[in-house]
Amino acid sequence: MFVNINNIKVSIYTLGCKVNQYESDSMADMLASEGAVIVPFSEPADVCIINTCSVTNIADRKSRQMIHRAKKKNKDAVIIAAGCYVQADKDSLINDELIDIVVGNNRKKDIVRIIDEYISEHKVSDNFIDINKTCEYESMTLVKPNEHTRAYVKVQDGCNNFCSYCIIPYTRGRIRSRNLEEVIEEIKRLAASGIKEVVLTGINLSSYDDCGKGLLDLLLAVNDVEGIERIRMGSLEPRVITEDFLSVISKENKICPHFHLSLQSACNDTLRRMNRKYTIEEYKEKCELIRKYYDKPAITTDVIVGFPGETEEEFDITVKNLCELKLYEMHVFKYSRRIGTVADSMPNQVSDEEKERRSNILLALTKKQKEEYEALFKGTRQLFLVEECVLENGTQYIKGHTERYILIKIKPDGTDCTKYVNEFVETVY
Repeated sequence: MFVNINNIKVSIYTLGCKVNQYESDSMADMLASEGAVIVPFSEPADVCIINTCSVTNIADRKSRQMIHRAKKKNKDAVIIAAGCYVQADKDSLINDELIDIVVGNNRKKDIVRIIDEYISEHKVSDNFIDINKTCEYESMTLVKPNEHTRAYVKVQDGCNNFCSYCIIPYTRGRIRSRNLEEVIEEIKRLAASGIKEVVLTGINLSSYDDCGKGLLDLLLAVNDVEGIERIRMGSLEPRVITEDFLSVISKENKICPHFHLSLQSACNDTLRRMNRKYTIEEYKEKCELIRKYYDKPAITTDVIVGFPGETEEEFDITVKNLCELKLYEMHVFKYSRRIGTVADSMPNQVSDEEKERRSNILLALTKKQKEEYEALFKGTRQLFLVEECVLENGTQYIKGHTERYILIKIKPDGTDCTKYVNEFVETVY
């Protein structure tokens, strides 16, 4: 028992991806199990943890802002910066007088010991490892997810792709996977607590490999967990989409027909400079393969605009191909220079104004395609898992997502909408 943790108030603020969210939830679980009181970030706290992100310059800036905001709101609190931004810029954060403790990736699992040592001895140990040389998977578990109806379950960490624009391999290290049995035990506990939907997530989920057991084996094992009714996958690389893969998972009705298939650019010349390992033609084939096995599947993606050297002609090719792909939704990002990456030193950097223009074009396109996709289901009966009750203009509504991740909001029968939360409701869309 860490006596110094008992009854202290801890707030946690999370930036970035679902892996970060999982790790924040896990830290909260560990601290709560030792007697800490987890409070919202907006409330006064004895310890403030900012779980940072470094995927873009904007993420770096937001991480710094939240660190400063935490100190301003809690002048006497212990301020802890953790995660990817810390890993990327360790020295400057160690020397930041607003920060008491810095914690690198693969050391979040030690958060209870780290805080206890600081409170009892004012001791700050070296909470960093060379993330690029470790084979250790940081084992963390989740007891109480941040959401009441859906749980993100981290199964993999690290990336070996070294896309020319990406700093993540340097902040997360090489690929390593979680023990499959450990994953299943956690999901069984989540199911027993009432969770009905899980999302398998990782830095590069497609590379999951536990002693020869890959993503397909993991999906089938999760599919067998009693109480889990929906399974979603995080971002996938196109290479994982094969006839063998789809022919198996399409027979399992718990696995949602919702695929986030990483793209980044729809122009081959740009893809080559990005060091992506596929062509747009191959990507289109993967989308058609998904559509072969699923009726009207939801296919979503990420696209970067303004990558170094992206000419107007290349961007036009991307727009043309995206129009043909007819995806459900695109997350559009403006290229962000990251020191230490290959793309940072590439010639022909695109201006911020041009990135903004191109971003707006794709945002308009994805809005149109999203509306067209959702129109396919108008008038049909749809089952959705109720995630929350909301009050709008004096009227209560229940909200949730279908298996294809279409958001539904309806006025429920009766006056008590809370009884519907975490239940499946069928309605005409």
